[in-house]
Amino acid sequence: MKGAASVKGSAAKPSTFSGRMRLRTERVMRAAAMPLVRAGVGPNAITLGGLLGTTAAAVLLARGQLGWGAVVILLSSTADVLDGAVARLRGAPTRFGALLDSVSDRYGELLIYLGLVYRFLTRNDDIGVLLAFGAAAGSVLVSYVKARAEGLGFEAQVGLLSRLERFVILIPSLLAGQASVGLALIAALANLTAIQRLLYVRRQAAAPGSRRSGV
Repeated sequence: MKGAASVKGSAAKPSTFSGRMRLRTERVMRAAAMPLVRAGVGPNAITLGGLLGTTAAAVLLARGQLGWGAVVILLSSTADVLDGAVARLRGAPTRFGALLDSVSDRYGELLIYLGLVYRFLTRNDDIGVLLAFGAAAGSVLVSYVKARAEGLGFEAQVGLLSRLERFVILIPSLLAGQASVGLALIAALANLTAIQRLLYVRRQAAAPGSRRSGV
């Protein structure tokens, strides 16, 4: 997504799976966004609508309706691309919109894990609770390391598991009724991705001429 109003350059070629997928679906999303633009729907409204849908998915997961929860997550995730497409078509991308988009993404994903934690607690599944916590922690750290690194002037758009890849793992595991398996994979790979990004920034900091060598 990075889209409710992301201000992005188009020169750099995306280096992650999610980045390449967004690039390939851009034309389709522009076509889907046109009716929304004509109807006067703004990108921030789409972003918040996606968060509302994710909240509904979390409630379904908490109630044990994993399949329906997965379907709602899938439908809500279209907002990740639509909001950016609408913003660009309207010619009104803003930095606040980009921030709102990122914050909504974080809240939405954490709500999904909260719904699963609640389900595991009602089933006295301590392992499931730990896996959900590990997945949530890794997911937050993947985003945090990137944001903090970029704030310090480094580039950190690398790693195995960004947000789209996490959903690619989570949604099928929910549909198959194997939430713990999906969470285990996300917990392991998301935390590995956070470490990957940290080491990538460390190499940049140690490079000759880096003003931040020693970080």
